Amino acid sequence: MEQTLGLSAGAGTLPGRVAAEAARQGWRVVAFAFGDASELEPLVHRVIPSRLTEVGCVLESLRAERVSAVVFSGTLRKAVLFDASALDATAHQILTGAGGLSDVALGMAVAETLSTLGIEVLDQRTFLANLLAPAGTLTARPPSEAEWQDISLGLRLARQCAEYGVGQTVVVSRGVAVAVETIEGTSETIRRGCQLSGPGAVVVKAIAAQADYRFDLPTVGPDTLQTMARGGARALAVEAGKVAILDLESVVARANSSGISIVSVDGDG
Repeated sequence: MEQTLGLSAGAGTLPGRVAAEAARQGWRVVAFAFGDASELEPLVHRVIPSRLTEVGCVLESLRAERVSAVVFSGTLRKAVLFDASALDATAHQILTGAGGLSDVALGMAVAETLSTLGIEVLDQRTFLANLLAPAGTLTARPPSEAEWQDISLGLRLARQCAEYGVGQTVVVSRGVAVAVETIEGTSETIRRGCQLSGPGAVVVKAIAAQADYRFDLPTVGPDTLQTMARGGARALAVEAGKVAILDLESVVARANSSGISIVSVDGDG
């Protein structure tokens, strides 16, 4: 019997890729769209407009659609959750049980809630494993010795930040961390870091050792490269096999034309 997958679709292009791959694997896909769903409509069985503040409606639709598994994909702007008055009773109950708004706390609370409905939360790599960065220097130009030093520092800092749930992206310039990602997202972090440091910064994206890929798949893509090029950043480093790269060929082409080095590293690089 055909199984139904609930796709929690945030912003960005990842939800569309998940939908296409899930359909290829034989799932009936119902998208719960927490943003623009125009790209999803031709790829899924049904699109249900949804809000993070109205969780009760989402749970009712999950039951009605007989969803057996859920996958989260795309960017969800959780800033709306800071306003408790905007939450419905179900959202308020889940957040109270979570004890906070950290990604780990929210993820566990959501997983427990869905488990009571017999719904499993799937690892995003089930549908996006082909996007994980291959190891090595991906561009024509490798990092300079000075850039490697900044990359090494950035990796250590980014991993520590990720462990504490602060963020996964760090911008480093000449041995100094000039920007650390928080709730604003990767592109804004890069933009701020480049403004503070001027040309020559290095951008590093890493992930916590015990990262839960059900709720987060660290990703870079064309927007990342565009922001770096505009800010004069010179190198991008990601963790091999742990960070996804969207549209790898176009990203590498843009990096080569802008003189940016991209490396995907194991260990400390």
